[in-house]
This record gives sequence, structure tokens and C-alpha cells, in this order.
Amino acid sequence: MANSSANLDYHRFPQPGKITLTPSKPCSTQAELSMAYSPGVADPCREIAAHPETAFDYTSRGNMVAVVSDGTAVLGLGNIGPAAGLPVMEGKAVLFKHFADIDAFPICLDHVHNSEGRTDSAKLIETTAALEPTFGGINLEDIGAPACFEVESELKSRMRIPVFHDDQHGTAIISLAGVLNALKIVGKKLEDVRIVVNGAGAAGIACAEFYVSAGAKRENVILCDTQGVIHQQRRQNMTEQKLRLAISTNKRTLEEAVADTDIFIGLSIADCLTPEMIHSMAKDPIIFAMANPDPEIHPDAALQAGAAVVGTGRTDFPNQVNNVLGFPGIFRGALDVRSSGINEEMKVAASRALAEIACEPIPPEIHQYLSRAYPQDAADGVFEGQNPLKPSYVIPKPFDPRVVPRVAKYVAQAARQSNVATTEINDWEKYEQAVARRTAVAQ
Repeated sequence: MANSSANLDYHRFPQPGKITLTPSKPCSTQAELSMAYSPGVADPCREIAAHPETAFDYTSRGNMVAVVSDGTAVLGLGNIGPAAGLPVMEGKAVLFKHFADIDAFPICLDHVHNSEGRTDSAKLIETTAALEPTFGGINLEDIGAPACFEVESELKSRMRIPVFHDDQHGTAIISLAGVLNALKIVGKKLEDVRIVVNGAGAAGIACAEFYVSAGAKRENVILCDTQGVIHQQRRQNMTEQKLRLAISTNKRTLEEAVADTDIFIGLSIADCLTPEMIHSMAKDPIIFAMANPDPEIHPDAALQAGAAVVGTGRTDFPNQVNNVLGFPGIFRGALDVRSSGINEEMKVAASRALAEIACEPIPPEIHQYLSRAYPQDAADGVFEGQNPLKPSYVIPKPFDPRVVPRVAKYVAQAARQSNVATTEINDWEKYEQAVARRTAVAQ
């Protein structure tokens, strides 16, 4: 890992920042200048004024995503403000372009906070909603809970373009893919298992709700926060989102909650899950300890305690839950069918696409590419087999070139099937191949 000085130099030289704006049309002659600006630009302006939907034909809007943040919950740094959060939003824009050939623009907003420096939901909603004429989608990023729930919900209802809070749904989508494949290994079904989610922030709540959307029984999902189990008799520190997940149970502590459960999902703090707790779980427990930089339990300790499959949020352990597996393909598919939103069907489709890839034989040319990108995994035989699914490989790798095209296809199909797509794709296999070619160029 690069040291602090190298990280700062990377962001500063040869020019400050990580992104630039590059014209997509030539402008080197008088004729081209007259088309790029006055007087030629008046013609598309008139067309769009008469037919607003043609903005997607005459501007870059259809491939442009705004990465919007107010800087109140930046990575593990907390409420550091919009200016300090800008490098993160630039980084997100780099990932959009590199993995999905989507032009993303970082927008860090000030004057959308209350007197305590936290999110003023109404101000942030109004400001972000006003961006709709310029962008094909909105990626909300690093907005503190519980305001992030209201902001996303209201923007989704008001805007006619995809709105997606990646801090909530990215982790949920990727972890569900891993859970679905882990359940195949241990011979269990999502609708039958008991799940504990430790951590009731944006990601934890989104994970719990998303697993229910995908088929888990709400009464089988226990959510815990710093005060223990969120149950129906509890009155303290209960938000609207927590109340939706409160269940009837006599369990009160995390230790009590994990007993006899099948899956532990951690989005909390380091070392809160002990080997003894894993011993108390059901046979072949699945552990996704995703706290960063230090997980709820070290993967080796979890495996020694009897875990069948272990995932984390780190790159140096197997089964990393990395949001870059999700948002590039999700937005690629949503933009390509001009979806009016990103709904539950589209998110579940993304999870199933990722789960599917990890169960498919890896073509020789992709095997070679992955072996170069992940030499230790290749040496450990992670990519081998007609069905490479194994405890150390239940989630595909971020640099797998199959990821974005497959996720985009499944998301676009789900958009069509759920009636939020506004354009047609007639041949889905050709579409997946076209995205593969496009993203290969982008990378």
C-alpha cells in the first residue's frame, strides 16, 4: 500500500485532481466552431425545446451521472465537509469511467446543512432535484444517516431518472450475491435461514431490507446496533428505519442474537464477533465481517471457529464485498434503457448476475487476465474448475471483465420487465457483447 506522501503526490501531479473534461467532437475549424456553439447550437436547442426527450439524442446527458455528496459521512473519516470529500467523489467518477465508460461528475454541496453541521434533508433534496436537466442519473454518496434515507426516497419519487445511494445499496447488492452462493455451498435456502445484521447505519439497514426483498423472511432477520438487538419492545434510539426491522424476540445482546443463526452480516466495529459466538451458530455458518479496516472477526479466526464461508470488505482477504462490482454495471444498464429509476427488481437482478458469474467456467483469455490481476488467487487455484464456486470464491473479482456487461444486461432486463425502461433492446446477448466491447475500450 502506498504511503501518505505517495498518495498526496498521486492526487497533486502532474496536475491536481483525478479527472478532466474532454470534448467528444472536433472543434478545430471555423465550420466546427460554428456547429459547436453559435449559430449551429441553436438547432438542437430548438429540437429539445419542442421535444424534451431528444435531450438524450443531442447532449451527453444520457451518459452523464452526478456523484452528489454533502460530505457528512465520508468513508471512515466522518463529517469532514464537502470540500474535503471531493477527492472521494472524483475517485468515484474515475471508477464510473474506467469500469463502465460512464461520464460521472463530482458535485460536493455546501449550504445544505443544519446548524449542527449535519444534513438538512430539505435543502439537499431541492438542490439535487434541480440537477435533473443535466444528468441521466444521480449517485448519492457519503450522506449521513438517517437523513440519507429521506433524501434518497424523496428524490426517487420526484426525479424521472435513476437515483441510487451507493452507501446503502451497493453493500447490500454485493453481499447478497455472496450470500446466495455461500448458501449453495452449505445447502441452505435464503427463505429458510436466520440472519443477524450487526450495524444499523445506512448499509446495515439497507442490507437487512434487501435480503427480505430477495426472499428472506422478515421475522428471521435480527438487526443489532450499539445498544443490542432492535426489538419491538425497545423505545430508545429507534428511527423509522429501525422500527420497520424491529422483531418480536427475547434476545437482547449480539451474543444472544447470533446463537443458532445461519448468517452473520457485520457492518459495525472490529472484533465484536468472537469465536465462541461462531461456535453457538447453526451448522456451517456464513460470516460476512465487513467492517473496515479491521473486520468484526479476523477471517482466519472465523474459519478456525467453524465458519463455512467468510467474506470481508478488504482486498487482501477472499470474498471482498467491493461496491465497484455493482454501481458501474447498474448505472450502465439503467442508462442504456433510459430507466426512470432503480427499483428493487433491478437491484436483485444485479445480485443474481454477480452470483451467476462466480459459478461459470472462466474462459482462457479471462483466466489469463485475472491471473495477472490477482496472482496469489491464481496460485491458490481460486479460478479453477468447470464451476469455480468454492468457499474462497463466492463473489467475482472487480477486474473480471464479465462483471459490468452481465450486471448491465440483467439490470436493463429487470427495468424492462418492471416497466421503468423507456427504450427497447431487442437482442440481449448482442447488448451484453456491445457493453463488453465498450468497457474493454474504457479500461
